[in-house]
Amino acid sequence: MEFKNMGTYDGGVISSSPDTAMASQRFKTMDAAAIANNGAFLQSELEKKDNVIRQPLTSFTYSRDLPIRVGGGWAEFISAMNVEYGVTGGSEDGPVHAGGANGIPMVQANFDKGLFKTHIFSVGMRIMWVDMQREKLTGRSLESILRDGIRMTYDKHMDANTYVGIKRYGSTGLLNNPNVTTASAAATGASGSTKFKDKTPDQILQDINDAILAVWAAAEYDRDAVPNHIIMPYEQINYLATTKVTELAEKTILQFLLDNNVAKTNGSDLYIGGCSWCKGAGTGDTDRMLVYINKDRYVAMDELAPLSRAMTQPNAENVCYDTAYMANLSEVELYYENIMRYVDGI
Repeated sequence: MEFKNMGTYDGGVISSSPDTAMASQRFKTMDAAAIANNGAFLQSELEKKDNVIRQPLTSFTYSRDLPIRVGGGWAEFISAMNVEYGVTGGSEDGPVHAGGANGIPMVQANFDKGLFKTHIFSVGMRIMWVDMQREKLTGRSLESILRDGIRMTYDKHMDANTYVGIKRYGSTGLLNNPNVTTASAAATGASGSTKFKDKTPDQILQDINDAILAVWAAAEYDRDAVPNHIIMPYEQINYLATTKVTELAEKTILQFLLDNNVAKTNGSDLYIGGCSWCKGAGTGDTDRMLVYINKDRYVAMDELAPLSRAMTQPNAENVCYDTAYMANLSEVELYYENIMRYVDGI
């Protein structure tokens, strides 16, 4: 077979023999723009499109650290009834009865109703009509992307509402309630520091047991009121989870704490976890540990109207579609002020 001269390429101009003039002309017609731009067109055609949309990195822990009850509608307040009992002469010897007595002590009840505020969460989404048409070419749903953004906004709001409340709204959260007793600082270890990293495992266990017992004592040692939940900054929890009790031991400090705490001894399954909101939450911006009872009898939050699409309408003036998402949420409802304890300086 005989090969004809197909011409040469000098980086910008193609020279060809008469036999290839027509083919060369077609080549110039189709790809002249690509050649003039150093093959940019060809490069874009040959690239592999990654279909994964990488969203911002973040985390939410509110559903782990607080019971969330769903339902209730668009109420403005949530009420909770408390009752205290009393009996004439006290419950120790007041009810003792003797023959011939003409009266018995009567029990009395003192009712108190607490009110907790709710607030409406609302955020909108706008999609231009032209962008909706372009979705057919890109293969991506702009509505789906923006809906994920709304969900992330909602979760970040719920996280803040759970741990520190909404300052402008006048509410507080798990970590900054002024009615919760605050230990001025964790006990000072042999090294002279209150920080966990400067203490022995036994000293850390003592800090945790002291906080558990203080909360339980304030609840008059009610068997249902043994603290079962502890949160602290990730720096401290990671230290506990990765540091061995001793150089020769296989057990970490965290496992040592979970196996030997006073809550477990009294029938409570203790959880110890990390929370980014604990960092700097204590007095003087120190790190804070929270010990409490994570049950809806003692503390909760109401998601009265879960996040949902409220309405969508076309907007001819701006050539777009507007959608509103709304929810109705409560502040943190702390029913017993003595079922929590803050320990600062860990």
